Amino acid sequence: MLSLTVPTLGWEGVTARLAVAALLGGAIGFERELRDREAGFRTHMLVCVGSALFTIVSAYGFSEFLESGDPVIRADPTRIAAQIVTGIGFLGAGAIIRQGLSIRGLTTAATLWVAAAIGLAAGAGYYSGAIAATAITLIALWPLRIGAHVLFERLRPEERTVLLELRGGTKVSDLLAYLDSRQARIDSFRVEDAHDVRIVTLTLDRPTEGLLAELADLEYVHGVQWHR
Repeated sequence: MLSLTVPTLGWEGVTARLAVAALLGGAIGFERELRDREAGFRTHMLVCVGSALFTIVSAYGFSEFLESGDPVIRADPTRIAAQIVTGIGFLGAGAIIRQGLSIRGLTTAATLWVAAAIGLAAGAGYYSGAIAATAITLIALWPLRIGAHVLFERLRPEERTVLLELRGGTKVSDLLAYLDSRQARIDSFRVEDAHDVRIVTLTLDRPTEGLLAELADLEYVHGVQWHR
C-alpha cells in the first residue's frame, strides 16, 4: 500500500517567505512613495505579503485533510493562488485615475500586479525569481524611465499637440493671450464645445512640461493632455 506524504511548512519557513515578500514589495512601494503615486510603500508591501500568504495557504494550509487518508480527497495547491491574478485586477483598477483629459496610475497599477506576482513567487519559495523580478521592476521604474525619456525626446518630432479642457464659456482669446505672454508659438488650434466644457486642440512648437504645468494651474483650465 502506498503511503501518502503531505508537504508541510514550519513557522521558520512561513516567516522567512512572508519576510522576503514584505521586503521586496516594500522596495517597489518605496519607489512609488518617493514619486508620490496613488499606491505607495504600505500598499505594495501588503499586496506582496497577502499574495505570499495566499500561496502558502493554498499549498500547505490543508494538510490535515490530506493526512486523513480519505481516498476521495483531491487537493490542488495552486487553486487559491491562481485567483490572485484575477483579484489583483480590482485593486489595480482603483489606482487608475482620470484627471480631465489625462489618465494617471497605469504604471502604479502595473507595479501592483507585479508585486502580487513577486509575493506569489516568494510564498512558493521561488526566491530567485522574486528577487530578479523586483530588480527588473526597479530598473524599469527608475533608470529605464530616465533613459527612455531622453531617447524618445530625440526621436519625437518637434511639434506637439496639446488638448486643453476649458470651463464652459471661457474665451479662447484669454488662453491665446496667455500663451503669447509665455512666448509660446502656436502653429494651429481648434475649438469644440461639448457637455458644458470647451475643448481646445493646440499644435505648439516645442512645448515644455513647465508650460503645461502652468496651463493646468489656470483657473479656467480643467485638464491638460499632451499628445507626444
